[in-house]
Amino acid sequence: MRIRALLGGLLLLAMTLQAWAAADVNGVRLWRAPDNTRLVFDLSAPVQHSIFTLTAPDRLVIDVKGASLKTALDGMPLDNTPITGVRSAQYDAQTLRVVIDLSAQVSPKSFSLPPNQQYGHRLVVDLFDQNAPAQRSPAPPATATSSTPNAPVSPTLPASKLPVLPSSKRDIVIAIDAGHGGEDPGAIGPGRIFEKHVVLQISRELQRQINADKGFRAELVRTGDYFIPLRKRTEIARKKGADLFVSIHADAAPRAAAFGASVFALSDRGATSETARWLADSENRSDLIGGAGNVSLGDKDQMLAGVLLDLSMTASLASSLNVGQKVLSNMGNITPLHKRRVEQAGFMVLKSPDIPSILVETGFISNPSEAKKLQTSSHQQALARSIHSGVRQFFHENPPPGTYIAWMRDSGKIASGPREHVVRAGESLAILAQRYQVSLAALRSANNLKGDTIKVGQTLKIPATTLAAQP
Repeated sequence: MRIRALLGGLLLLAMTLQAWAAADVNGVRLWRAPDNTRLVFDLSAPVQHSIFTLTAPDRLVIDVKGASLKTALDGMPLDNTPITGVRSAQYDAQTLRVVIDLSAQVSPKSFSLPPNQQYGHRLVVDLFDQNAPAQRSPAPPATATSSTPNAPVSPTLPASKLPVLPSSKRDIVIAIDAGHGGEDPGAIGPGRIFEKHVVLQISRELQRQINADKGFRAELVRTGDYFIPLRKRTEIARKKGADLFVSIHADAAPRAAAFGASVFALSDRGATSETARWLADSENRSDLIGGAGNVSLGDKDQMLAGVLLDLSMTASLASSLNVGQKVLSNMGNITPLHKRRVEQAGFMVLKSPDIPSILVETGFISNPSEAKKLQTSSHQQALARSIHSGVRQFFHENPPPGTYIAWMRDSGKIASGPREHVVRAGESLAILAQRYQVSLAALRSANNLKGDTIKVGQTLKIPATTLAAQP
């Protein structure tokens, strides 16, 4: 039995070695991001590899075991990258060596990826810039960092976003995240329409429209065709001082008949798990509640930190649902809706405890009719206009203190119109009256309520009145 087992093991090892030796490098692709360059080697089979750097001159060496080069390495778009050339040679009988000539030192990282719906086996090599310029992670403008500690905090915005001096009149910052990118094409529609291209076009149009609106500034999280990890997307938004995070996508479904736009906010379960994750990371926790690491929670009670985080997440989620419903209602005027209410799911990009966040599915790219519309500039403009309208409505009603829009409203130049609120678990009429600064009597009257009983999921109209004495 032992001999049989040994022979079986040797046979398996031989088959494995044969598999490693059978790999072809069939293609090389390059993606440039603001702070790194990604090289992707398309393979016919998995490979073993190693990398190391050399200096004088700067080079990166990639040794790939049992591989054979079946593609040309020239013709890649090397502009705006630290790569000046790529060459290869057979280092020994079992090793393909690829040498990347560099104009500057980089910090390399490499890993293998298994096949997916779009690609086969891949070897990914990321070259992170060293001493990159400051625009890679821009800080919020100086006016957004001044604060008045005792100033009132907007009831519908996270408490962790400290108000600024009224005289600063800063812009409201909207972070627009075009989904997918680079190696990740997203959903693929008829005629090989890539989601990553469509949503970037919509995002750029949305940025243009928002930036034309005085008092608002839009920042793109992804400015080109490159990949950004999900958590880094929210980090970029935070470093830009975002008041709202909007992720733009185009849905796909097995049935080509599926259609309609959707808006998502974070689920309650996702909010709970994310709060726990932040609490477990003391560095993240202090960075979050301090605004930018200004207040360390190292000497604070764990329960206090938990309460503060929970309040921040609750306020952020309430604002997300509020702005999401406004965006969805406006989108319903120009395109069919998949669901008429904001849906909730545990999307990673929605898990920022301090920034209200929504994910907008602009339509089903898997639906031939919707895919065709999503490619047209007129429909992209209309979609951007509807998202912009919903965002503007939300912030005209709930401007962060110290912003130009808050100053306009307080000066009577922007009317605080009627609002809507979808009741969530744990909320009462008294809590909502306090949150929206209206009287209980006005809230009852606006909704034809005889008492103070409300139900989860019920939509309430919030009257545009100032807080009066409670009856």
